[in-house]
Amino acid sequence: MKKVTLFYLINCPYCKQAHRAIEELTAEKPAYKDIPIDYVEESMQPSLAEQYDYYYVPTMFFDHDKQYEAHPGESYEECRENIRKVFEAALA
Repeated sequence: MKKVTLFYLINCPYCKQAHRAIEELTAEKPAYKDIPIDYVEESMQPSLAEQYDYYYVPTMFFDHDKQYEAHPGESYEECRENIRKVFEAALA
């Protein structure tokens, strides 16, 4: 199982929808709850965030391998599906 590093900003609407998607997905598939996720609020840990290559949040990595990066205008459904794919890859 792979560990996920998730970069977010506390007041970001896309990050809020990502947290909602994570809650829903873990409720639907209990195996997702076992995936270790390091939540990194980028404004509180800028030196860590600078070590990764991304522009938008939320963004998810396995080590430094970017798995998902949100984009402006992303719908909740897109976000949820992208996170589901990351979770499936983490379990593989």
